[in-house]
Amino acid sequence: MIKTTQDRIEEIKKNGYTLDFGNVFNHAFENYKKIAVYGGLIFFVFAIVMSLLALVVLFSIFDAETVLEKLKPENLQPENLSLDSMLIFSGVSLLITCLLSPFSAGLIKMAYCAERDDEFHVSTMFEYYKAPYFKELFIATFLITIVNSILSGILNYIQIPVLEVVFSVTIALFTILMIPLIIFGKLKAVEAIQASIVIVSKQPLVILGLLVIGVIASLVGFIGCCIGIVFTIPFMYSLYYALYSEIIGFNPETEVENRN
Repeated sequence: MIKTTQDRIEEIKKNGYTLDFGNVFNHAFENYKKIAVYGGLIFFVFAIVMSLLALVVLFSIFDAETVLEKLKPENLQPENLSLDSMLIFSGVSLLITCLLSPFSAGLIKMAYCAERDDEFHVSTMFEYYKAPYFKELFIATFLITIVNSILSGILNYIQIPVLEVVFSVTIALFTILMIPLIIFGKLKAVEAIQASIVIVSKQPLVILGLLVIGVIASLVGFIGCCIGIVFTIPFMYSLYYALYSEIIGFNPETEVENRN
């Protein structure tokens, strides 16, 4: 009998699962080697295009002097922003984060294709900017970002920065499988968030360790030449894929659907 994603989640709720740190890391690293260059180049080009687009929008609304003044690091500090500026900045950041979530999903799909030696192209990165995935990815990212922003705002206001970091890491940890569950498991936004929390709660320390290693591996790109980070960031997406593959897995029906 072929197990669906929901069946596997119910099984995990009842019986948990085993997760070997070394196996997942090796799985992610071997997969990363296949996507590092191509994924890094696409990420680099995409970042440049988005940055230029943002500058064009800013310069079309404000004059150059105002834009340069607003972009000074000291003027971007929360304590130096007016309430209106903070609300605008938060709203724009939220919108951009939500709009970029399908791109992140595309990088995970690229990791999926690489393991199966399927061809992947630039279009793979933008595959989830379509129904029904876009809506679910947007909603899920919106909900998580809103919760994170509210908690961060409260903790920043009462000046407890340590707790702000703890809560941000906790949210990132327990929603680490949210995107794979939407694109591979075909779950709705809220279902994916709930399922990710349940799954991670069964092995939080192992997954936290992998998340920390993943972040460190991604930041290695800063050493020597900062541009190198665009070629190390894809490791995180290989890690997301490897975690989903090791914990949930793929059945023959899912394989066919995900390749289409």
